Amino acid sequence: MVPASFNIADVPMPLFARCAIVYFAGVFAAAFVLGAIRVAFVAPQLGEFPAVALEVPLVLCLSWAVAGRILHRDPLPLGGRLAMGALAFGLLMLAEMALARLFGQSTREVITNMKSPAGALGLAGQIGFAVIPALRGQASG
Repeated sequence: MVPASFNIADVPMPLFARCAIVYFAGVFAAAFVLGAIRVAFVAPQLGEFPAVALEVPLVLCLSWAVAGRILHRDPLPLGGRLAMGALAFGLLMLAEMALARLFGQSTREVITNMKSPAGALGLAGQIGFAVIPALRGQASG
């Protein structure tokens, strides 16, 4: 039975993993909304690459802010921040693959799309998302 109030802090796991899950969930939720706006409204007007080029900096700025809040609350050493980013990246790739499958794409198609200019830019942004916790450090704000 699931308790009425669920708090991830109550689940026994390493701190870096808890931070990674919160980081992934916060950024992914907002990026999902931005991605829907990009696909529905921006890409038809500007094209796929310019639309991704507009979205990536927004997501990276959001990632910077979310990582900062998490690391201010739960400071991690560099190794923990690297692990946080790596796990969050892995969760992001799993979510990307799950959504792609939901929309009828194969894994091969997803990988092929990453080779396009827009796909490569998106992948670069995702790698940036993974690196931000290490760069962000324990800065406040």
